[in-house]
Amino acid sequence: MAERPEDLNLPNAVITRIIKEALPDGVNVSKEARRAISQAASVFVLYATSCANNFAMKAKRKTLNAGDVLAAMEEMEFQRFMEPLREALEVYKKDQKGKKEVSEQKRKDKEKKIDTDSSKCREEEEPEEEEEEQQRMEEEPEEEEEEVEN
Repeated sequence: MAERPEDLNLPNAVITRIIKEALPDGVNVSKEARRAISQAASVFVLYATSCANNFAMKAKRKTLNAGDVLAAMEEMEFQRFMEPLREALEVYKKDQKGKKEVSEQKRKDKEKKIDTDSSKCREEEEPEEEEEEQQRMEEEPEEEEEEVEN
């Protein structure tokens, strides 16, 4: 848990950006108003987290998931935010799936490159081994001839 009450507040830069996005251009917000909005947002997040945690505990889980948050929002009577929240969750899931696919493709490409490189190395080594074997075969008859003469 936080050591100081200020640790529970959201970063001022984040709050300022959210406020600017929500208001039309040219509207100014005082420091006190930003601070009040920041504290209200922090209280909301703590309350939503606490409610979501209750749902997770009822399900005998220690990890909160999106379903817990959605259930908490409904319990807190924020139904009007449910649909936008679901849509944002779907967008997030698609983004994560896309990132996972890209990562998986990069991993496969890397493995393919490693396999190709190792195949090339083996192909380069094989002619050398064949040459060495050829030299050994050429040297062996001479040794046998020497033994026959003795």
